[in-house]
Amino acid sequence: MGKDKLKRFTELKAFSNFYQNLDFKKPCLVNFKGDSIDLKGKWKKMHFKNNHPLTLELACGKGEYTFNLAKRHANRNFIGIDIKGARIHKGAKDALEENLENAAYLRTKIELLEAFFEAGEVQEIWIVFSDPFPKDRHAKHRLTSPKFLDLYKKICSKDAIIHVKTDSELLFDYTMGVLDGKEMDYTVVERDIYRKGTAYPELTEIQTFYEKMHIKDGRNINYVQFNLFQ
Repeated sequence: MGKDKLKRFTELKAFSNFYQNLDFKKPCLVNFKGDSIDLKGKWKKMHFKNNHPLTLELACGKGEYTFNLAKRHANRNFIGIDIKGARIHKGAKDALEENLENAAYLRTKIELLEAFFEAGEVQEIWIVFSDPFPKDRHAKHRLTSPKFLDLYKKICSKDAIIHVKTDSELLFDYTMGVLDGKEMDYTVVERDIYRKGTAYPELTEIQTFYEKMHIKDGRNINYVQFNLFQ
């Protein structure tokens, strides 16, 4: 780990809005004090200290969506989740500096969500520019694969909304194929949102670090919104 990454990760461990799973084989959360803490089913009560709806940003990277959505929606709670702690540092630090009490960050594998969230605890999920895993043999690792959709069902409420935003035509078409295969209804489908426009300003007004690069490269940005339960 480079010096800058090590510095960011060391700082991150002291942030009160950050939790991490140190051993992926033994899922357990550690807070900024270094104490083990059980937040499964208790995020709203123990961390956020309210009963507002809970939104997860999966593979959040620098956590731009978690941070910006939290600024826009004070009546919702947001948790950015990524396996890379050094990436999360920016979003977590920005949230602390702006006193965003409705934004938190979690370092763990997405596959372990069920260890940290109770059935029905999550009301919304954002999947923004996740890894498309272009080789077919790695399709099961895509965050919109049937395996992951089944996982989300285990922690989401019946009315939970899933948002997928991507620059990858492969991942977008794959996601639509999975939804069709499962006979799941998608409520919104918008292709090429920067050229054709979108009914949801947040999709273009909030831009991730990588999204800005993709736009410069002329890539299409596509979006689909759906519900897990029929």
